[in-house]
Amino acid sequence: MKNRKIYIPPIKSQGIKSKLIEWIASNIADIEYEKWIEPFMGTGVVAFNIRPKKALLCDTNPHLINFYNAIKNKNITSAIVRKYLTQEGEKLLKSKGEYYYEVRQRFNETGNSLDFLFLSRSCFNGMMRFNQKGGFNVPFCRKPNRFAPALITKITNQVENISQIIEFGDYEFKTQNFTETLKEVSSNDLIYSDPPYIGRHTDYFNSWTEKDELLLKDGLYKSKAKFILSTWLSNKYRTNEYIFTIWKDCFAATKEHFYHIGGKEKNRNAIYEALLSNYPLPNSITNKELAERITENKSRLTTKQKEKIIIVQPTLF
Repeated sequence: MKNRKIYIPPIKSQGIKSKLIEWIASNIADIEYEKWIEPFMGTGVVAFNIRPKKALLCDTNPHLINFYNAIKNKNITSAIVRKYLTQEGEKLLKSKGEYYYEVRQRFNETGNSLDFLFLSRSCFNGMMRFNQKGGFNVPFCRKPNRFAPALITKITNQVENISQIIEFGDYEFKTQNFTETLKEVSSNDLIYSDPPYIGRHTDYFNSWTEKDELLLKDGLYKSKAKFILSTWLSNKYRTNEYIFTIWKDCFAATKEHFYHIGGKEKNRNAIYEALLSNYPLPNSITNKELAERITENKSRLTTKQKEKIIIVQPTLF
């Protein structure tokens, strides 16, 4: 059993792929590529743990890109974060939590990256949700003592880890639509695509439709590059039929996974995660074979090896 240390980014997000890193990494271990490209970087947890030498990391959410560019440019450092969270955390505690809404209003007016971090780590259930005007609208987590010294140390260590990963690589961060990102791909690149799961996202920056899914599929194939795409296969309620229509020509690797999404425990159920690709993966099968397994009520799992993952917070170097 292989142990792998996973470095968690400081920005929180539901559905983060931290527990799938080893699985994703094992499927690309033997692939040579010039540049790692993500049209939907999100928190960046996959790229920061794969640690390619060169990467183009993009997202339509400008606050994510601004935050990581601030780290890259040293406008945000672990020392700055520690001082900021200590000061703002004291104000939050003295206000019995009401100060959260002052920061939220200030962030929606200025887009300050440190305020974005504050909100990410003190909002309800680690959600990242925006209204139609692009305003962050997640309520407070109701814990006025949210920024205790131990959590501040944890967050500053996360900032330091990501800062050094970025510093020792050639990483470019861009705010742009996936169609623009795919125009920058060469045939020697490797694309990791983690689009919003169709039918399961409602926030402003990550709204997603069938039209978007079709555009993504066309763009990935036209790029002539190798790609892998993260999506969901099924849960206890339904199956993602788009895998067998839009992505019918792909290979598929599957793994059972638990997402801790939603405020109620009953809403936190197992899901079958899928990696789709335009080339065979170590544990993949054809799309046709996967469909036959489902029809015949056989196991949907293609990944047999179980990984032991160690989530770490200490500094990287």
